[in-house]
Amino acid sequence: MLENHPKVMFGKTGVLLINLGTPDSTSWWDVRRYLKEFLSDRRVIEVNPLLWKVILNLFILTFRPSRSAHAYKKIWNNNTNESPLLYFTRAQAQKLGDKINNKNVIVDFAMRYGNPSIKSKINLLKKQGCENIIIFPLYPQYAAPTTATVCDEVYRSLMLMRWQPSLQIIPHYESEPFYIEALVNSIKKKINSINWKPDLIVCSYHGIPKKYFDKGDPYHCYCQKTTRLMREKYNSIEIKTTFQSRFGPQEWLTPYTDETLQSLPSEGVKNLLVICPGFASDCVETLEEINIQGKEIFLKNGGKNFDLIPCLNDNPNHIELFEKLVNKYI
Repeated sequence: MLENHPKVMFGKTGVLLINLGTPDSTSWWDVRRYLKEFLSDRRVIEVNPLLWKVILNLFILTFRPSRSAHAYKKIWNNNTNESPLLYFTRAQAQKLGDKINNKNVIVDFAMRYGNPSIKSKINLLKKQGCENIIIFPLYPQYAAPTTATVCDEVYRSLMLMRWQPSLQIIPHYESEPFYIEALVNSIKKKINSINWKPDLIVCSYHGIPKKYFDKGDPYHCYCQKTTRLMREKYNSIEIKTTFQSRFGPQEWLTPYTDETLQSLPSEGVKNLLVICPGFASDCVETLEEINIQGKEIFLKNGGKNFDLIPCLNDNPNHIELFEKLVNKYI
């Protein structure tokens, strides 16, 4: 044995929850930094890289940070100076660790874009003695611009490590019974808390360009499957699938959420609930895009009642789902 050999931690398993990401603050520079990392991902934007670099740096990163910062300010937690996404992802990791309650299992979280980074947390788990790491992308429905890009960054991080841990990745869970049950329970809870009856429930998922689907991305099918399973378990109110957050002039998955919200009142839907099953935590896309912008569109066009069903966040049944998924790999 070599003298003065450094102490090596070992024998642990790490569980790393990974969400999309968030700016460090609502300042223009922090939002710009976050958007640049996000929109520079070749899986997110499949455009000629040289052309996209010009468009991104000369136009998008000049004007879009101001609009995005304005949206973030509407939903920002000023008391703790953090986004709801960061708050809930941290809470999910803490509660999952408490529920697993195993001294040899370390649960932590990272963000695909922004902080804390995947690379920093994989290195931290390794230093803490994690010889096995379970990666848990918090995307129920697989898509190349979400789950796959998490895998890309994990593999890039491992490429730089001399002593690597073993690795397992939890795949999509769009049809897990506990996930569907948790979604239906959240619908029932919301309905019990309001004094009006919904005419319709809109399931709004984040969109992707249609050409990604045409090339073979299964995301659209997984979203439709989640909605179908929700309908089978809860058939008291009609449930409709839509897609939000489109970006740029190309065609995305349809029907579009904003156009649906605009047209529904003229079709007789005056009382509406919206749920966003593709988001594990409430964020700017749910709290600002849907519950502020979407609500305004619906009411302005003749709607009467509108409410957003919160994401599963750190609810006990969501943490139970996480535990069941993770335990398969420990």
